[in-house]
Amino acid sequence: MKFGVVIFPSKNLQDFANSYRKRYDPHYDLIPPHLTLLNAFDATEEDAREFAERLQQISRNANPFTLKTAKISSFHPVNNAIYLKVEPVEELLKLHAEIKKEFSEHRSDYAFVPHITIGQKLSNDEHSDVYGALRMTKINHEEAIDRFHLLYQLENGSWTVYETFRLGKE
Repeated sequence: MKFGVVIFPSKNLQDFANSYRKRYDPHYDLIPPHLTLLNAFDATEEDAREFAERLQQISRNANPFTLKTAKISSFHPVNNAIYLKVEPVEELLKLHAEIKKEFSEHRSDYAFVPHITIGQKLSNDEHSDVYGALRMTKINHEEAIDRFHLLYQLENGSWTVYETFRLGKE
């Protein structure tokens, strides 16, 4: 079974991201727009309760923060993903670092770049066209983030929430 840890932005930002994802992201139907804190990893269903307990402790020691997006960027030439660039504020970086430390057995191939994917698995020509049209788009969006989620993948490939964790002391 696959698990992952994400932040879901507000409906407003999800609607904006989905306006592009419908055309440019083959995972559109599998998961809502999100910011990944811990990439998908394999584990047993029995492990989920332990993961939830570990994440609950992290959430108590983390602070809510403001998610800010200002532009569209790309991971090209590493891959042809296009994304909303999320400002790497201190609280977000600290939350990611704590999760990465606690789940160090689940390594990532990439450095943490806070983002919300709006297009992926594009051909080189399609990437060039789409990114060329979008890269000058200014997005001035800010919103409060006070929770993150442990997800698991269903048999049909879609993702659903296993548990939600509120940031800060309750």
